[in-house]
Amino acid sequence: MKKTYLMIFLMMMLVMAGAGCSSDETEMKPQAGGKVELTVSAAVSLQDALNDIKKSFEKENANVEVHYNFGASGALQQQISQGAPVDLFFSAAEDKFDKLIEEDLIEEKNGIDLVGNDLVLVVPKDSKKEIGSLEDLAKADKISIGTPESVPAGQYAKQTLENMNLFKEMEDRLVYAKDVRQVLTYVETGNVDAGLVYKTDALNSSKVEVIAAAQGDLHDPIIYPVGMINNLDHAKEAKLFYDYLQTEASMKIFEKYGFKNLK
Repeated sequence: MKKTYLMIFLMMMLVMAGAGCSSDETEMKPQAGGKVELTVSAAVSLQDALNDIKKSFEKENANVEVHYNFGASGALQQQISQGAPVDLFFSAAEDKFDKLIEEDLIEEKNGIDLVGNDLVLVVPKDSKKEIGSLEDLAKADKISIGTPESVPAGQYAKQTLENMNLFKEMEDRLVYAKDVRQVLTYVETGNVDAGLVYKTDALNSSKVEVIAAAQGDLHDPIIYPVGMINNLDHAKEAKLFYDYLQTEASMKIFEKYGFKNLK
């Protein structure tokens, strides 16, 4: 009888030991098909180009999945400053990017001024207003620009109007928007008579007409810096995407959408 109990006891111990080894091996092995997920906070004006780049990047790097958080650069910068989990920041303004460098959230060596843009005046395609230049904005009842404090395009628009001595005259007629795409929507739907947007956004709309481009000396240079956030969980994959944004294939996509190559 004692031998029988001993045999049962030994068999139970072997089963438990085997189960323990199996459990340990399961914990140590990564899940099959697992992907590294990257979060990229980017200016909304980059949306179309970056979506194209994402497709080609993920085809070449099947183990990495890119998720975008599009918005106004100022709002995105504040989110990152407050601890939002982000791997890369692609801003439409240098001052928003430089703020993160000052806060030691991005190292200067891990950033680059990648592309540029132009600011243009647009009106609805069926506009009855005789607006043929920036000076003709005085004929508009409502003009939309991005909120200057958080939207770089709005900041450039305000600078342009101030340097043309038009801002005070038009201040009561300005309709502020949360980002440059909202400005474009206001113009497309006829809710405003005109708007100041990026050339890249205007080129992708069939519902607006580009009237004029603001001269470069009327506003700060429109530069889009991109960089990696410090202390990343997936630094290797973030660097992979950061480098991919600078490849010839990616630059051609940016240029297709109207961006200037600053490399």
